[in-house]
Amino acid sequence: QVQLVESGGGFVQPGGSLRLSCVGSGINFKIYTMGWYRQVPGKQRDLVARITSAGTTVYADSVKGRFTISRDNAKNTVYLQMSSLTAEDTAVYYCGAGMPAYWGQGTQVTVSS
Repeated sequence: QVQLVESGGGFVQPGGSLRLSCVGSGINFKIYTMGWYRQVPGKQRDLVARITSAGTTVYADSVKGRFTISRDNAKNTVYLQMSSLTAEDTAVYYCGAGMPAYWGQGTQVTVSS
């Protein structure tokens, strides 16, 4: 059974930072491209950042220079380090494996003063 479990979301003030984590199980984690996506109510789920098995990264234009995706295959974990957060970053953040073929349950990030 494949499971992706996100953690690290929460409430943060504008300009603050958060680190999201996603632990995978039931898959050969190291061969999967892993991604972070986000969704706000009424809108589609959008790619935030993606990292391939080789470590190649892709970022949405809106987060370039502020967010960093990384992975630790020994821990079956992908991270999203978020800094200089703004209210526009408020969303539910999802971890995805593959195209994605698998999704986590999501973690809420709220940026507000």
